[in-house]
Amino acid sequence: MPNPRICLLIGLVSISIFPVLVKWAPVSGITSAFYRMFFGFVFILPYVLITKKLTWPDSKQWLPIIACGLIFATDIAVWNLSIHYSNATQATLLTNLAPVWVGIGTFFFLPEKPGSRFWIGTLVALSGMVVLIGFDSFSEMKLDKGFALAILSGMLYATYMLVSKSVLNRINIVSFMTINMAVSCLYLFLVCLFFEQPLIGFHPSIWIVFLIQGLICQLLGWLAINYAVKKMDAKSVSLSLLSQALVTGLFAWAFIGEQVTLQMIVGGVIILAGIAITYQKKRVAPR
Repeated sequence: MPNPRICLLIGLVSISIFPVLVKWAPVSGITSAFYRMFFGFVFILPYVLITKKLTWPDSKQWLPIIACGLIFATDIAVWNLSIHYSNATQATLLTNLAPVWVGIGTFFFLPEKPGSRFWIGTLVALSGMVVLIGFDSFSEMKLDKGFALAILSGMLYATYMLVSKSVLNRINIVSFMTINMAVSCLYLFLVCLFFEQPLIGFHPSIWIVFLIQGLICQLLGWLAINYAVKKMDAKSVSLSLLSQALVTGLFAWAFIGEQVTLQMIVGGVIILAGIAITYQKKRVAPR
C-alpha cells in the first residue's frame, strides 16, 4: 500500500502546476476548468472499463457522490468568478480558509473533534498565507461580491473534503473519481453554455495544455489526494493543501520567470511550520 503522506505530496505538486498552466493558456477560467475535468474523465474511463474496476455504488451512496461532483465543480466556477469580481490575491487567501471550515464542520458533524494542535497549526499556517501574499493585499480587502464568492469557494472546498471523506470509506477511489468527474464535466459544460464561454477554436498548444491539466492536475493530482483523504484525517489534508500557494510560486519562478521574494520564502516557511504542528502526535507518558 502506498504511503498516504507521499500520495498527498504527489497530489499537492500535481495540482500546484494548474495556475501556471492557466497563465500559459489565455482562455476563460471556467473553460479551462471544464476541459481539466473532461480530459481527466476521458483518461480514466477506458482504464476502468478495460480493467472492470468500476464499481457501481449502493443506492445510498449515489447522492453524496453526485454531490461531491457538483460541489467540486461549483467550487472551481465560484473561485474563478471571485477572481473576476475582485482579484486573484484576495480570492486565493479567502479560499484557503477551507481548513477552518473543515475544522468547524468536523466539530459539529463528525465524532472526532479537532484538537488544540489543529487550531494552533491552522492559525500559524494562515498567518503564513498572509505573509506570503502580503500585508497590503490583506489590509485592502473589500467586502464586496468578490469577497463573498471567495468565502463561498472556501466553504465549498471544505464541504467537498468532509463529504468525500465519508464516501471514500465505502467505495474504491477509481470508481468515485470516475463518477465524480462525469458529474463535474456535465455541470461545468452547462455552466460554460450559460455564461457563453468559448469551447472550440483553440490553438493546438492550448489543447496540449488542456490535456496536461486533465492528466496531471486532475487525474494524477486528485487520485493521490483522494487516497490521502481516505487514509488520513481530512483536517490535516486540507491544511496541508495550504502549501499549494508556495509550490505554485516555485513553479511560476521556474517556468514563467515570476519573482520569488524573501517575503514569499518567509511566508512559505511559516505555512510549513503550521502544517508540521498538526502532524505532531500527542506524547503518551509511560506508566
